[in-house]
Amino acid sequence: MHESKSDASRPRSRTSSLLLRGLLVVAAVILVSGLGGSFGRARAADIAAPVGSEMAARELNDLKSQLESARGELAVAKLQVERANAIMDYSRRYQVPADLSSAIYDIALSEGIDPSLGFRLVRVESNFILKAHSNKNAIGYTQIRPATARFYSPDISEEKLFDRETNLRLGFRFLKDLMRRYNSNLELALLAYNRGPGTVDQIVAEGGNPTNGYEDAVLRGYRSKPAPATIN
Repeated sequence: MHESKSDASRPRSRTSSLLLRGLLVVAAVILVSGLGGSFGRARAADIAAPVGSEMAARELNDLKSQLESARGELAVAKLQVERANAIMDYSRRYQVPADLSSAIYDIALSEGIDPSLGFRLVRVESNFILKAHSNKNAIGYTQIRPATARFYSPDISEEKLFDRETNLRLGFRFLKDLMRRYNSNLELALLAYNRGPGTVDQIVAEGGNPTNGYEDAVLRGYRSKPAPATIN
């Protein structure tokens, strides 16, 4: 999963080379301008200096374009390294295979969920067991029920909910929708995920507290943080 140091440093090396090349071109421009001034009376020099300046200007514009491209490549390489490090860190922390860690991380981000929250949800719901199946017919990593899944995909089968990507995507999408419904109140969103939004709404409407400890189990040690940038 890790990129080698040599691979990650290539954009940085390219940027340094382009900067050095640019400095050489600027030095050449200064030299040409100085020569043009010293021999200003000579007609040949009067012609050569503007031509040299135009070539240097074109070279500088070309260097500018290449430098911007190299900076973009460096930014992408940095994101790739950060992603790889995060995936391996989650893999070690939760003792799960790297490919599962990668799936949870990437799908959580694509559905607008903090990956750290996504891992905590899957741990509490299924302990990272894809074939988990509760007596209430909750299925897979995110323990999503077929009735809930069919809200997003009307024709989905129970068998399809045992597919890793499908299960993670629908579970995280459901949680994201609940976060919107409860105005980013994560505790209520998690309780609705666990108990059902109808039950939570009824308890709150009656002035009660819907907590049952589920939200604490998911959020123990959790600190919300800005989502990482994605790689386009």
